[in-house]
Amino acid sequence: MAVLCRPAVAVPPHVITMEETLDLARSTHAGHDQLGLVLRLIRNTGVATRHLVQPIGETLAHPGFEARNKVYEREAKARVPQVVHQALAEAELTAQDIDLIVYVSCTGFMMPSMTAWMINSLGFRSDTRQLPVAQLGCAAGGAAVNRAHDFTRAYPGSNVLIVACEFCSLLYQPTDLGVGSLLSNGLFGDAVAAAVVRGEGGTGLSLERNGSHLVPDTEEWISYAVRETGFHFQLDKRVPGTMSMLAPALTALSAQHSWNVGELDFYIIHAGGPRILDDLCTHLELPPEMFAQSRATLTERGNIASCVVLDALDRYFASGKATEGARGMLAGFGPGITAEISLGTWATGRNRPTALTGAEAHRRA
Repeated sequence: MAVLCRPAVAVPPHVITMEETLDLARSTHAGHDQLGLVLRLIRNTGVATRHLVQPIGETLAHPGFEARNKVYEREAKARVPQVVHQALAEAELTAQDIDLIVYVSCTGFMMPSMTAWMINSLGFRSDTRQLPVAQLGCAAGGAAVNRAHDFTRAYPGSNVLIVACEFCSLLYQPTDLGVGSLLSNGLFGDAVAAAVVRGEGGTGLSLERNGSHLVPDTEEWISYAVRETGFHFQLDKRVPGTMSMLAPALTALSAQHSWNVGELDFYIIHAGGPRILDDLCTHLELPPEMFAQSRATLTERGNIASCVVLDALDRYFASGKATEGARGMLAGFGPGITAEISLGTWATGRNRPTALTGAEAHRRA
């Protein structure tokens, strides 16, 4: 059974608080006819702090799409190795044991992908498979876990490295003055994260079932407009209410696994905003504390896109609440509107077989 091991998460050093965000909104958009609404919405996010790859002065400047993408590439290459090395150590593996790298990011673009750079620079085998994912947004963290799970089922004993890299601050567009855009400016943060899915052995979430669900005719609710100035994030006002459409998908997948979605032991859920979590509590009939890790991620780091589920999972590891056999769910939500869902039980690694080395698993496959 494949096990999602403890993630490694890192955030850049530049911090902006909610009060600083509100002050910036007041000074930058003093004449905005809906400023009061924007300030109220930002405050309601509950995001106390966010981390940025650049100082706020540089973040608010727009040197052009090319210059920003160069910042993305530079910062990714500087920050990804740290989380990769730590994630491998958490899984008790080396780069040579990895058979597939899944790299997810929606805030910059590189071709060849960062997967090629990692293989060349971080000691991975030259036959390591590559799966870069660029267009699933916040749902990509959950999708990466699911594709890793699928791969380990197709190639028993194989090991997969997941890397999520999101520098949301590089998407700031000073000319986007809609309420949704201004709210986003106070919600999203920057982070990098990595985790290993071991085909055998390991401590963490033993993956048993995964599934996807797309809500029909909601493609325009979360989207990018790609223009000369780069990616322009577009957020529809209907997005906060999507849990009424996605909660049934969580319920259905659990039922397929003969589980009651409201009776699991832990939930690692994408924290797009506080209403997402509040509505899930209502629809799944759960107390708010069941989403404690997701809420902590949102409060301390903001919405860090595809990194959220890995950050929340790391917090669950740190909580010390995980016990052998505990049943849980991991779910990421994003554009489409799409949900990527995993179900599994907690494995402590006791009495479990040792993972094959990547090379040995590759030969058996």
